[in-house]
Amino acid sequence: MRIILAGYGGHMGREVRASAERMEDAEIVMGVDPMIPEETPACVRSFAECRAEADVLIDFSHHSMTHELLDFAKRNRLPLVLATTGQTEEEAREIRGAAKEIPLFLAANYSLGIAVLTDLVRKALALYPDAEVEIVEQHHDRKLDAPSGTALSLFAAVKEVRPEARAVTGRSGQGKRQKEDVGIHAIRMGNIVGIHEVIIGTQNETLTLTHQASSRGVFADGSLKAARFLIGKAPGLYDMKDLLRD
Repeated sequence: MRIILAGYGGHMGREVRASAERMEDAEIVMGVDPMIPEETPACVRSFAECRAEADVLIDFSHHSMTHELLDFAKRNRLPLVLATTGQTEEEAREIRGAAKEIPLFLAANYSLGIAVLTDLVRKALALYPDAEVEIVEQHHDRKLDAPSGTALSLFAAVKEVRPEARAVTGRSGQGKRQKEDVGIHAIRMGNIVGIHEVIIGTQNETLTLTHQASSRGVFADGSLKAARFLIGKAPGLYDMKDLLRD
């Protein structure tokens, strides 16, 4: 499996490179990273400079590269594993449009544990139709977007069961909680890799579903599994549910 890696020099780029090195049949043939020092071996600073032949493109860069990334993937008919979060509405529309031309894997979190957590949230809310729901996410102090993409994907799972659910990102001032509210709270400190909690409560009991990532390697491993899954697929938008079914 020959891979072009966007975000080559970032934290997650380094994790993907380390995970690929442990695999017998995976190779990073080229990196793309506008922040990398010039003349870094096997890495260029823009897609315009990228000439490598590959089987799949993995992105752990920044959402501002979305247009350039999608254009390159479509032009080269490359399956794309998109692991960057924080996209604008316009960028999200571009992603959906690109999926009509290439196989595109999109997930807010590439941990299999988060996929299990998301499924448990749907099942729990079906059993607790009147329970209140809150989502708490914790990440390192360098993370740019809040709430995290994973927290928003957990909220999307809530909405699958409760279409009337309304996201409330933090609270201040006066006003009681409304029935359809789902609080989403972001904590940023230190070097927390990622902790996500979904709290489901009634007047009589509270159920807390938690996932904690101990290492960023879990996301790198998941992205490589997604890349392998995507090769040979028809154009379309795929996610962790498709990977688990496979």
